[in-house]
Amino acid sequence: MPCDCTLVFQKKSAPNLPTAPRPPPARGGGGCSLRPLPPGGRPGPAAGRAEAERSGAPPTAAAEPPGSSMTPGKKLEGLVAATITPMTPDGQVNLSVIRQYVDYLVSEQNVKNIFVNGTTGEGLSLSIQERKQLAEEWVRQGKDKLDHVIVHVGALSLPESQDLARHAAAIGASGIAVIAPFFFKPTNKDELVAFLQKVASEASGVPFYYYHIPPLTGVKIRVEELLDGIREQIPTFQGVKFSDTDLLDLAQCINKNESEQFAFLYGVDEQLLGALAVGANGAVGSTYNYLGRKTNLMLQAFAKPDHALAQKYQFLIGEFLNFVIKLGFGVAQTKAVMTFVSGIPMGPPRPPLVNASEEFIAKAKAKLDSIAWPDGD
Repeated sequence: MPCDCTLVFQKKSAPNLPTAPRPPPARGGGGCSLRPLPPGGRPGPAAGRAEAERSGAPPTAAAEPPGSSMTPGKKLEGLVAATITPMTPDGQVNLSVIRQYVDYLVSEQNVKNIFVNGTTGEGLSLSIQERKQLAEEWVRQGKDKLDHVIVHVGALSLPESQDLARHAAAIGASGIAVIAPFFFKPTNKDELVAFLQKVASEASGVPFYYYHIPPLTGVKIRVEELLDGIREQIPTFQGVKFSDTDLLDLAQCINKNESEQFAFLYGVDEQLLGALAVGANGAVGSTYNYLGRKTNLMLQAFAKPDHALAQKYQFLIGEFLNFVIKLGFGVAQTKAVMTFVSGIPMGPPRPPLVNASEEFIAKAKAKLDSIAWPDGD
């Protein structure tokens, strides 16, 4: 399915879906900057940042950490691929294909931003050491090729999350993200912000993003409320990975925080066009691994504006996702789709997830091949 949370949203209509996190919907990355105008024609956050750059004004975003291998000063906007964790047939992390993976995203999908060790990447099914190894390899292979490597460092254990944050800062990640803890949950804004602050403070020079995915975590604290005064407690706070269908909450966040120039990265791929309409300036999703180029064409059409063409791309992306969701679509199936589209072996998921069936692979491939894209490809 589309975003990290799409698998969660679709459980009722697809009873065979696994209960584990699902991969994010396809989002493009880096190939197109999103600069939609919010209602009323006012320039959105991305446009404001662009104007600041043209005028020579200093950026409001936190500086890149020393030693970062990503593009210095580049704003985080456009598509961000939620990366899959490649594994060997026996279920070990396969670092050997990361270089090929980076080259594929850049050259074939026009995606230059990535989100590592999230839901699609099976981050919470990996050991701390595996997460560190993956982060290191993505940063190493992304040097001079990627604009941003955002490393998800969330964990159920605060010390583990802090350890991952320190490590991400040390290797030069261009940002870190944290999911709300979801076994013992924060019950209000203050508890959640206190947890996030304790993690962010361990990587004080690194831009910090909150990973909001209530269908998975069960933490339903509205982001609009969370953002009120957050920079006072987390000075490096730069934005939100918003993986929820509540566009009212997203719209209020954008409308009330224009001056802060936060990044609002939408995480439900099949609804991205709706998020652009209310002012989202980026997107993080699993489908951008293999439909990034198509999604970037949608972004370009929206920016022209050619809304009819943008709508056509969104409908066709949705047609594919609707088809595979009905078959049962999760992390394992996303790995299978990425494997047959890219030719890079993604391997099996980590138990308790199981491999996609041969029947699923055949049907998904046939469906994707049958779609008549407006660009004729």
